[in-house]
Amino acid sequence: MDPARILYEDNHLIAVNKLPGEISQGDKTGDIPIGELVSEYLKVKYQKPGNVYLGVLHRLDRPASGVLLFAKTGKAAERMSRIIAEREVEKTYFVITDRCPQPENGSLTHLLWKNQKQNKSYVIQGNRTGAKEARLQYELVERSESFFLLRVLLETGRHHQIRAQLAAIGCPVKGDLKYGSARSNPDGSVCLHAHTLAFTHPVTGAYISICAPTPKNHPWTLFST
Repeated sequence: MDPARILYEDNHLIAVNKLPGEISQGDKTGDIPIGELVSEYLKVKYQKPGNVYLGVLHRLDRPASGVLLFAKTGKAAERMSRIIAEREVEKTYFVITDRCPQPENGSLTHLLWKNQKQNKSYVIQGNRTGAKEARLQYELVERSESFFLLRVLLETGRHHQIRAQLAAIGCPVKGDLKYGSARSNPDGSVCLHAHTLAFTHPVTGAYISICAPTPKNHPWTLFST
């Protein structure tokens, strides 16, 4: 783990800038999850002879990037998990699309249903077992000749929420073939970046705002953010 990717660290929490393609937790692919890299970083940094505790607090989709937060103690994990469950964390994302939403600023509320076999969420009409309400706010921040940069504030944290909801209004995330983007990105990423995570610290009570710089490749470099 490159130390430059550490966005925040104290005695209780550590946040890293997840790269596209990295997995938040172990899965059937057998690829090394980012948590193992963080654990090794902590083990080396503090010269720990045995395993170090690292609690996974939330996830980011594999092709996405941005702020990923872990707990370094069991107490912090328990308290931070409760804060997240009670939606007391402000999550802001940057998204690139090749279509401008109409209106350019607004809010979206949909019912989302997850198809477990497809690992995909669908916007549905009417009731269905397992469907959950999904809410977000978005605003157009910048535009280039071909692309549009949106800032998205999540109000709920559903599976593939941003990807599914933007696709439902005809603005799929760039590179997201699963949700209707016309073309994939060369590196297999989708242009979805968890930019800011803000919350009250579960132990100290201080206000914490953690920001991850956007990727340094095209089309992110078209924008000033």
